[in-house]
Amino acid sequence: MPDHVLITGGAGFIGTRLARRFADAGHRVTVLDSLLPQVHGDDPRTTSALLRSLEGVATVIEGTVTSRDDLRTALAGAQIVVHLAAETGTGQSMYEIDRYVEANVGGTAKMLDLLTNEPHSVKRLVIASSRSIYGEGAYRTADGRIVYPPHRADADMAAGDFDVHLPGEGDIEMIPTDESAKLHPSSVYGITKQMQESLVMTVAPTIGIEPVALRYQNVYGPGQSLKNPYTGILSIFSTLIRQGKKINIFEDGLESRDFVYIDDVVESTFRASTLASAAGHTINVGSGVATTVDEVVAALFAAFDSQVPTEVTGNYRLGDIRHNVADITRLRDVLAYEPQTDFRTGVARFAEWVLTEPVEESGYERSLQEMAERSLLK
Repeated sequence: MPDHVLITGGAGFIGTRLARRFADAGHRVTVLDSLLPQVHGDDPRTTSALLRSLEGVATVIEGTVTSRDDLRTALAGAQIVVHLAAETGTGQSMYEIDRYVEANVGGTAKMLDLLTNEPHSVKRLVIASSRSIYGEGAYRTADGRIVYPPHRADADMAAGDFDVHLPGEGDIEMIPTDESAKLHPSSVYGITKQMQESLVMTVAPTIGIEPVALRYQNVYGPGQSLKNPYTGILSIFSTLIRQGKKINIFEDGLESRDFVYIDDVVESTFRASTLASAAGHTINVGSGVATTVDEVVAALFAAFDSQVPTEVTGNYRLGDIRHNVADITRLRDVLAYEPQTDFRTGVARFAEWVLTEPVEESGYERSLQEMAERSLLK
């Protein structure tokens, strides 16, 4: 039977695609979104392509998860809630701490408080968590033990040593991180995502709601913001390539991430929201493949058929992790889903879309200046 689905933060990159997936499957969709200028521009009703894409797809409520009244209005009649609403950006979270905690933790707490104390029809709550809660993630020692090393030291990185170390051990090898891994986030953003996930997975079952936590890796694809400097290096580097500007590569260029294409994220989230098998699970949503920053640059140059100068600067940001790649065994087993889009194919599709968009300043340089002024960028 069709359900009424609420997607908080649903006018964003992931939410708009997800709304259409639900609508195409016959569900009624409501979106609650604050239409943050950092994401949608100063006049989103006329300038946001993401917002326009929801016309005829979903009922849009302009409001915030930090308002009990807005939440109460949006929750009315919903059977499924996908909670995407959050402030994002590892770097920015380190100096806009109150805003991140209020939106991410406070908004989630308000929603759960309403669901606990007022009548509702919600039967499943899917929380968009993040790989950032793992910190540096899982490594293997030379004798085969699985360990979870601490955050990298400022002094080591200042000396040009960007690798991950564990006191008392020799070389350790990064391995895919599964959902049983130690949680020890290295940024305020990561801490707020861990708290969001913990709140939902703890409270929801006590009030008869099935919780599901999805630990998204680095999501990318057509439609992601090219203006927001906190959306990731694919957008940032694409803009620099189109402007003919030099790309400064942090650390040594060998740091890696698990990039997962938007269509794979949307399908995984849809299944997590609708399959009985997903109830109560925490699931990594990624590609299962680590891609270095150097490989990202090469893929973008190939996709745009254009190159700009690059410089490996040795700069680094406090709070960044060295590597991440998800173990996606549970994604396959619980959601019966295998990611469909490899990185080079996804980047080609992303670049094709980027070339249809105007070239605009992203605010990237300003974001770096803000971090440097607070000694967070070295």
